[in-house]
Parts: sequence; C-alpha cells; structure tokens
Amino acid sequence: MRHLTMASKAQQKDWLALCADPDQYAPRGYQLKQWLFGGQSISTKVALFAIEEYPGLITSDLFGEDSYFADADLFWQKQNEAIATKRDTYLNEGWSEVVLLEPGQYFHAWDHEKTPKKKGGKIVITVSHRGEVECHEGWLSRKEARRAREGGEQEETAAKLPRPEVTGPMQNYIDLHRHAAVRAAMLDHPVVALRLVVAHAVTGSGLWQVRPEPQRAANETVNASLAGCKAEAAFGKKRREVLALLGSPDEDSLVAGGNGDAVAIAGVFARLLALCDDDVMRVLTLVMAETLAAGSAVFEALGNHLNVDMGIWWQPDDAFFDLLRDKEIANSMLADFGGKLVADGNVAEKVKTQKNIIRDFLAGENGRPRVETWLPRWMKFPAQSYTSRGGFRTAGQWTQVQPLFVRE
Repeated sequence: MRHLTMASKAQQKDWLALCADPDQYAPRGYQLKQWLFGGQSISTKVALFAIEEYPGLITSDLFGEDSYFADADLFWQKQNEAIATKRDTYLNEGWSEVVLLEPGQYFHAWDHEKTPKKKGGKIVITVSHRGEVECHEGWLSRKEARRAREGGEQEETAAKLPRPEVTGPMQNYIDLHRHAAVRAAMLDHPVVALRLVVAHAVTGSGLWQVRPEPQRAANETVNASLAGCKAEAAFGKKRREVLALLGSPDEDSLVAGGNGDAVAIAGVFARLLALCDDDVMRVLTLVMAETLAAGSAVFEALGNHLNVDMGIWWQPDDAFFDLLRDKEIANSMLADFGGKLVADGNVAEKVKTQKNIIRDFLAGENGRPRVETWLPRWMKFPAQSYTSRGGFRTAGQWTQVQPLFVRE
C-alpha cells in the first residue's frame, strides 16, 4: 500500500483491476515499483545534479521517506550531463584519463592497483542501472602497473598516452565514406584532377609508383658522352625552370621520383593549384620526359610521332667510334660518305682504318670532301638496320608498333 501512494489515480485503478481479476497477477514489493516506473525505480538520492534542475515529476510515498523520478529518460539526460561535468573536472585537475564504464559494468578492484595521479593513475567511473554513480580515483590495471614498474619512465609515459579517439574499424569506415564522396565530387573538377595527377607523378604514393628513367650507362665511355650531350644540357635547363615553379631549393634534383609521402603530395598539390594551366602542363611534360623509359617501344613511337631530327641534337663523337667495332657495319657507313666505290675499295681494311676514313669525311681532311651532317641509320627516326643479321632491338620495336601509327 505504501508503494501505491506513489502511483497516479489511473495507475491505482489499473492495479486494483489486476488485483480483482483472479486470472491476472498484481505486482507487489519491488516489482510494483518497477511496474509503476516503467521498469526503473530511480531514487532521487542517486542524482549527481541538484533536484531543482530536474523539470519532471517526482513521486514520493505517503510518508515522504522515499522519492523517485517519474521520467527515467529525463533523469538519465540530467545524470549523464552531470557525469560529463565530473569527467571534465577530473581531466582539468590533471588526471591522465577518465574511464567511463558501461552502465551495469562492475569495477574489479582486485584486478587493479592503486596508483597516484603523478604516476599515471586513472579515474574509473561506474554507473549502475539504478543510477548510482561511483568514482574510483587513482587506479591502473595490474598489466599497466606492471609495465610502469618494469619499463621505468619510458613505459610510464607510454601508459599515460590517451587511447585513440576512434577504433581501427571506425577509422576505416570514416576513411572509405569520405573517400567515396571526395572522388565523386572530383569528377566535376578536371582542372583540379590534372593538378592532383601531376602531384602524384612528382611525388609518388602508396598506389602510384613513378620512377625516373635511371639512364644507366654501360661503361664510363657512354656516361661521359651522355654528360656532354647537347640534348641533356637543354633538358637540364628546362628541369631547373620547373623546379623553380615547384619551389624546390635543389636545382640539380629530379622532379619526379618522390618517396610517396602523403604530406609531400599535398604540398606539391597546393603549389600546383596556385599555378596557371600552362605552367602545370610544363611540369607534367617534364615529369613525363623524366619517366620515359629509354629503349622502349613507346619511346620509339613518341620519337617517330614527333618526327625528331637527331641531327639537331647529336653528332658522332669519340665514344660512338670507340663502340663501333664491326667491320661490315663500318663499311656500310663508309658508303654513306664516299659511295659504293669508296666502300668497296676499303672493304678488306681493318675497322679502325675505315673509321678513320669516316672521320676524315666528317672533318674534311686528308683530301676527303667534308660532310657536315650525317646520321647513321641507327640514330634516325625511324631507326633502320645495316644488315639482315638481326639483333638491333630499336628497329624491331618500331616494327612492332608502326602499324598503330600508320595514317591513312
């Protein structure tokens, strides 16, 4: 009867109806309290907040000894706000962490060790289903405490580090949904996408593997020849201009071939956003040139498509003649200068002798008429062979891709 004094008139009538019906069960004792308060009878004694701040109805028994919150949802709203305030107060006081357990989860002191604030102790807050809140100050789990003792100051500092804000699966969820939205939006901004492509080509990433052509020389002779190449000097000048556009302090570095660092990509991307389209295309063109594979089929296709005149960029040098050691080839080249008559007249001569005659033609010495421009078949676009023996990869690659570029 004492519990029924806290019930409304309608609840009292419903309970009396249950009591009068032999086929129904009328709750009594603590079950009656749960029935009256929707499964939760939350005493006003457990509130962390001032009772005056609760805007809902508070019921009490006939004698006024016990009172309860009539609206459990409203109570929990106010109680959680008070718990959050208490948590913030602890953190402001310098506690390393405040652990808030799930409602109904117990704090097992036997599995923890008392640890003061200055040694990384934590606050553990427990909340019962009936609303009671208990704060356990200065504790570490036995595992954390053991680590602190065994690892000394370094491990103690690690124990104080806050746990991550999000779990691994949640981080993955966030990343994938944001990624989906960003790439869908990017499809409407091709100008921005172009700059991002260039930034990836310059820096690389976990998904982009862009490497500059290493230009590995077979020996020192080839290396020295390339270092003095007219085309290399012109390329180096353009590269320095592009590095200046990107704000690179190193004038001798490569543009492409970064380490794939995401922050570095963002830095290059930001720089490219500030450049006009023409400058962005200059950067892109140089990156493509740096990453064009030497001796490849696509390299041959490009040279033929651009109709590159090697005579502008290359002249036969000492390295070329040092590497020319085939007598049959030397004789065919000699025919380019003096015709078949001169070539046949020296067909049995050593390769060194025939190379010297070619040099005389190029220099206009020893009675030979000077030939100012000459390209061996190997150096032309398209490249051609001197014999039918095979073994000249360049000509073979052009033969493979030539049908793709035939114009009607």
